[in-house]
Amino acid sequence: MHRSLIVVALLLFAPLCAAQVYKWTDASGTVHYSEAPPAQGTKYSKVTTTGTVEPLAAPAEHASPEDAGGSNEPTAAPKTMADTPENRKSLCASLQSNLATLQGGGPVVMEKDGKPSALDASQRQQQIATAQAQYDQYCQGK
Repeated sequence: MHRSLIVVALLLFAPLCAAQVYKWTDASGTVHYSEAPPAQGTKYSKVTTTGTVEPLAAPAEHASPEDAGGSNEPTAAPKTMADTPENRKSLCASLQSNLATLQGGGPVVMEKDGKPSALDASQRQQQIATAQAQYDQYCQGK
């Protein structure tokens, strides 16, 4: 009697273990898997899995190209962006935000060798100089 109750309970909970996963390939040929569907207009297929689905590792997100420098992962050559007013505006806004953060009083943490580390005063000044030079080059008088 107890075994049949256990079997019935397991059968009732089996659908809860199945997960819906979406699979698609981007323009560069990279295959992506996600629990959320891709952007509208992207061809994808649904993959049903059973059991627990957990990512192997959290994806690394970098706020700016300068942050990506400390990563151990091999990086592809940066893609060239068209010099359009929209892209220029986005770059300038990002540089202004970076400068404001660097010139602020709070700690600034950047990833180095895959580990977060706070910038000391000299590193902060170096980052400020780099961001200011980029801002002057791309955003002044344009």
